[in-house]
Amino acid sequence: MEAVLVVMALIFIAFVVLGAYATVKAVGAAKRGVDRTVAQARRTVEDTTLRARSFQPGTASELAQLRLRLRGSMRATQDALHARVAEDASLQESLDLFGRLSAHGHELDGELKRLESEPDKRQVARLVPELRERTSQITQSADALRHAARDRATRFASDDLDSLRSQIDLEAGALRHWTSADTASGSSAPSAPPPGREKPDRSAITPPGVRPVYPWQKKPRPENTT
Repeated sequence: MEAVLVVMALIFIAFVVLGAYATVKAVGAAKRGVDRTVAQARRTVEDTTLRARSFQPGTASELAQLRLRLRGSMRATQDALHARVAEDASLQESLDLFGRLSAHGHELDGELKRLESEPDKRQVARLVPELRERTSQITQSADALRHAARDRATRFASDDLDSLRSQIDLEAGALRHWTSADTASGSSAPSAPPPGREKPDRSAITPPGVRPVYPWQKKPRPENTT
């Protein structure tokens, strides 16, 4: 009897621990979701404020334009690299370099933000040329990484399309060979494939029992039940 009670107690404790763990994970996930939402809302408000300041005259407009240019370039490059690194592991080095570049970008953005509240506008005006040069260096580097990643993805897609087109041309030629052979023999049954002809691996294209649906396909008409 005591053994049964011990086992039941252990099972109860295990359920309590698992429940607590699941609760902590759920709370953590919810908190991360809220943090992302708050951060996104904060960025949206800040970007809107910067766009409004960019139309004002004076150094405030110059600082706002620099921050918008910097943030836009860095954000676009970060999104592009993160989106493609899962498919192309060689982009990891580019992502590491972007991380180092991001440190300089954050430092510059913070400096530009502090100068927005600087009362000595003459001092800010003297710093603007140097800040503009630093912004150009960082954004040009970020743009170079983003464009290179895009060109690499485009090149891979083009190579794959060329290879696919060659295979389709080979298949079309084989089909025409069969057709001419059938016509000459007067037989409606397909002849045996020529030696060495590649056979398409349909299982690699579509899983068994699954029919892919493409946007150019027509929807099947419903059968007339009357």
